[in-house]
Amino acid sequence: MKNKTTALALFSGGLDSILACRVVAEQGITVQALKFVTPFFDYELLEKQDEYKKKIRDTYGIDVTLIDISLPYLELLRNPPHGFGKHFNPCIDCKIMMLTEAKKLMDEYGASFIITGEVLGQRPMSQRKDTLRVIERDSRTDSILLRPLCAKSQPPTQAELSGLIDREKLLNFSGRGRTNQIELARSFNITDYPAPAGGCVLTDPNLSRRIKGLFLETPEIDINDIRFLLVGRQFKLPNGGWLAMGRDQNENDEIIKLKQPDDISLKMPTRPGPTALLRHSAHLEDIDFAASLVVRYGKKVKQGDPEADVTVTAPDWEKTVHVAPLQDAVFSSWIR
Repeated sequence: MKNKTTALALFSGGLDSILACRVVAEQGITVQALKFVTPFFDYELLEKQDEYKKKIRDTYGIDVTLIDISLPYLELLRNPPHGFGKHFNPCIDCKIMMLTEAKKLMDEYGASFIITGEVLGQRPMSQRKDTLRVIERDSRTDSILLRPLCAKSQPPTQAELSGLIDREKLLNFSGRGRTNQIELARSFNITDYPAPAGGCVLTDPNLSRRIKGLFLETPEIDINDIRFLLVGRQFKLPNGGWLAMGRDQNENDEIIKLKQPDDISLKMPTRPGPTALLRHSAHLEDIDFAASLVVRYGKKVKQGDPEADVTVTAPDWEKTVHVAPLQDAVFSSWIR
């Protein structure tokens, strides 16, 4: 008789979460993967959900649903109860939030328990033995959270005690090595899996510094602000203006998609170069600086006038200015 049990899985898309899903599914249990996204990790997948879901199903045999938790996550970053890691990463509270959200969805999916790909000792902040206990305690998932890859090093969960899943077929992985995971993947004929990586920009030294600075400077931050902060070159201009400038055509396109009603756009009409958006300032000096920065980062001319035209488009006016490139010594302190 087919097992009618369902489990919800926190799914990062990394090898550990893939394997956790497959280990549980091998016991005849239906696994519904939940991929939580924020502007700090995997937000771009929201624009191609169907494509992503098909890829995961075709490649790994896993059904996945994307869930946007951006707004509560922005609030969490203001004051995470368990603090930050090395940079601006609230890893413990991040996992607690995801588990809490997954628990709310259990009735909707008819799920009996939740699984994660955590491995004891793999991450220094969020996967220590004491931290694993804190996570399940504060998410109130003590009896329903199963970690298939390291289950044998953990107390039995209700799913194991009640016979919903066979504990003997679960694993006892630990540490930061991946040898065991790679061997297990091979046993499932999984060869196409992501290389280990941080994934979350909050762990990136440079980007996390930018984000932390924005949170310290700005009382109200929305999703667009975060996405704007993470694209292209970033400048804080002398009169309060916030300038983002594309480094290639993809970033130029992304910047334009993020344009808000009060933003001012800048672009050279006749010379290849960046598209820029100026936010939080209509000060004429900031606009002049922004135009000169567009020329500075535009395509250089080998001969002739280094100055160039820049079209400046504000909410209620447009003009073209002819400006010289700004010297590096002038703006070096403006770079975020």
